[in-house]
Amino acid sequence: MSEIIIPYNPRPLQREIHEQLKRWNLFVCHRRFGKTVFSINELIKRSLIANISSSRYGYVAPYYKQAKQIAWDYIKYFSAPIPGVKYNESELRCDFPNGARISLFGADNPDAMRGLYFDGVVLDEYKDMSPRIFTEIIRPALSDRKGWAIFIGSAQGGTTFHDLYEKVKDNDNWLVKVHRASETGIIDSEELADAKNIMDEDEYNQEYECLWEASIKGAYYGKQLIEAENENRICTIPIEKAVPVHTFWDLGVGDATSIWFMQAVGKEIRMIDYYEASGEGLPHYAHILQEKGYNYGTHYAPHDIVVRELGSGLSRIEAARKLGIKFEIAPKQGIDDGINAARMIFNKVWFEKTRCNLGIQALRNYHKEYDDNRKQFKSMPRHDWSSHAADAFRYFAVSWRERDKTKNVKKYPKLSIA
Repeated sequence: MSEIIIPYNPRPLQREIHEQLKRWNLFVCHRRFGKTVFSINELIKRSLIANISSSRYGYVAPYYKQAKQIAWDYIKYFSAPIPGVKYNESELRCDFPNGARISLFGADNPDAMRGLYFDGVVLDEYKDMSPRIFTEIIRPALSDRKGWAIFIGSAQGGTTFHDLYEKVKDNDNWLVKVHRASETGIIDSEELADAKNIMDEDEYNQEYECLWEASIKGAYYGKQLIEAENENRICTIPIEKAVPVHTFWDLGVGDATSIWFMQAVGKEIRMIDYYEASGEGLPHYAHILQEKGYNYGTHYAPHDIVVRELGSGLSRIEAARKLGIKFEIAPKQGIDDGINAARMIFNKVWFEKTRCNLGIQALRNYHKEYDDNRKQFKSMPRHDWSSHAADAFRYFAVSWRERDKTKNVKKYPKLSIA
């Protein structure tokens, strides 16, 4: 192959990362560091030198539309000098003459990645994705050919990205880098000072200084979760076998179904387990309930469970009954009222830290939609991967608020933390 000149001149820090890459990589970088440009060019380089037939590489953003806006023009620009390269605009796919391919995906449509294999994947702004995107879909897709992954993004506490960083930062199998604007010299001091004067401190520290302490802006339950952590209410919780387990569901149609498992022990409300899946029918969830083997009390579902499906003519509440799940319908409340109910009851809730980890992350991420044009938050929540768990938790709050908590409640020892 004759020499191909790509119009990319990496900065010293970018070049250093290119040369040091391992199979698993995580980079926390300040805004304008050039992490997306770096990643796209790494994908192009790997595609060009691929010595495995039909190599497949992926770039994943939180939303498919976002992937197109962020990466597609970069892919076309930097790969343009390659003879024979072809672009599929409708599928956001770049095909190389050696059979390699780069495809763009959005974490909002995980089914588009199911059943594929990858030789390498970039996950951009991983903090805005569900951890299930990697653990359940991408990681298995890398196994056949021992593919690699690069996680990139800005710092934000309590997110998927933060959890992964804490887990792998001292792991020798991972290349982990943190690049702060005050240290890289990429943005001059005058520009940084101007940004610091305009932005609030948390926002500046997150976007430019890569400090994890910044919380998610507009988070509905951020304060409540901090209080739960400070009061050791996110901990290891034993399951009381004699106490009924109540479940609270958000039933997805074509997307995730979420279930919180709760025990009421004295005045404590214990979230002992959490489960979610997507693309599954009611028989799957009936099997999960049976598999967990809890002593079940009442199952609560949203009001739309009574809507009949055109195919079967049955409502989902009728279909569930045939599977042995008898649902009570949660009170129909507005979203704002439900969120307020959840906030009011939060100080009584304990969370099992391991079994409920995904649900806790979702509650932490659940936040208001932001209007970029008006520079203010909208009154409605942003619908993303965290919405299903948050909706199920809201149904719990409004259902339990209506229930007489003093009737037939046995006394059990108060949960204590060693």
